[in-house]
Amino acid sequence: MNLKFKILTLGCKVNQAESSGIAAVLREEGCTETETPAEADVCIVNSCAVTAESVRKTKQLLRSLRRKNPQIRLILTGCWPQAFPEDDFSEADFVTGTKNREALLGWLHDMQGAGAQQAISPYQSGDAFSALPCADTTRTRAFLKIQDGCNQFCSYCIIPYARGRCRSMPPDRLETEIRTLAAAGYREIVLTGINLGFFGVDTGQSLADAVDLCAAQEGFLRVRLGSLEPERMDTETLMRFAQCPKFCPQFHLSLQSGCDAVLKRMNRRYDTAQYRALAQEIHRLFPDAALTTDVIVGFPGETEAQFEETLAFVQEMGFAKIHVFPYSQREGTKAAAFPDQVPQDVKNRRAARLSAAANQIREAHFAKMIGRNVEVLVEGEKQQNAQRFYQGHTPDGTLVKIFPENAEKGLQNSVICVTIERYEDECVIGVI
Repeated sequence: MNLKFKILTLGCKVNQAESSGIAAVLREEGCTETETPAEADVCIVNSCAVTAESVRKTKQLLRSLRRKNPQIRLILTGCWPQAFPEDDFSEADFVTGTKNREALLGWLHDMQGAGAQQAISPYQSGDAFSALPCADTTRTRAFLKIQDGCNQFCSYCIIPYARGRCRSMPPDRLETEIRTLAAAGYREIVLTGINLGFFGVDTGQSLADAVDLCAAQEGFLRVRLGSLEPERMDTETLMRFAQCPKFCPQFHLSLQSGCDAVLKRMNRRYDTAQYRALAQEIHRLFPDAALTTDVIVGFPGETEAQFEETLAFVQEMGFAKIHVFPYSQREGTKAAAFPDQVPQDVKNRRAARLSAAANQIREAHFAKMIGRNVEVLVEGEKQQNAQRFYQGHTPDGTLVKIFPENAEKGLQNSVICVTIERYEDECVIGVI
């Protein structure tokens, strides 16, 4: 196919990994990826459905693309059409979900007539794991999706309907993917999944097994994990991680609320005491670990006192970063029909308070790093105010900018030692 394409991605790292895979498949077919949608014959929008707001943004993006370029062919894929196949997708020429992505390639070969043609296949019990390739060799970090689906059915979440039940990458495929990525020159591999801690429940493996497989590959310098559910982490698993020199001590443990009553209404499978004990165990085994998390404020029935519990809990935990979300009423979930929905202005006020506290906690985390020597895997070179700098991450996931005094070249994909001098906004500044 002699087509120019652009992929726009909304949502999580799994979506980003899958967009990278779609791009790899299209390049293998002879297509060319463009810098902007304006240059493309086809634009693929990989959607998110985790909140009503994410769907609104996807609709807005499709309308904007169509308005700016009426001739472009628009493909919609991802969680939105999978979870809500009856919605209006009239802005798109072709629609598929998270399951039937091979239909996308077939449609591009035919480029059939205008109008929203659909190929959305519902998930069935016993569906096999399906993965797109991860072959973008221009990057330092490879995101490999090794798990898909969710069995938890939290009361606010649509993801089990958008992704199906838990399923894992088969062992032979996992080994092949890991070897391929290491041979391609990646220095860090990030294992991702919709509910990553459930990797292996259907294949007889564990997440620690996957980490060990990655660490055994000579090309990788680092192994990192995506978001984790607290109830799937235990001391045995953490100890296996701690025995791996390449393991990065960054733990994104979804919290959602620091109030036990709210966690119960959310149908979360842990309480704050269990979460606290897990955090303590992580810091015992990984003294330099960074904990990050997600928190929803304004969940139905959340009182001011319950919000204060959450605020106090996150301050106690000292998270390196907190993603704060005002609760979004999600059609198709139990929580959407709960009584005592919190008014939007109250949700916004609580989100602002928690975000302000999160920024203070993050600054304290950065302040503790000043004067320390840390290792940074350089991921690229950028420009800021006509000044060249390198950018990369520490093992605990902190973003570092490095402004070299001389014109060192060829630092990308290498690990360098820097001294942290100061911090700004979302990163720290290091000197070689």
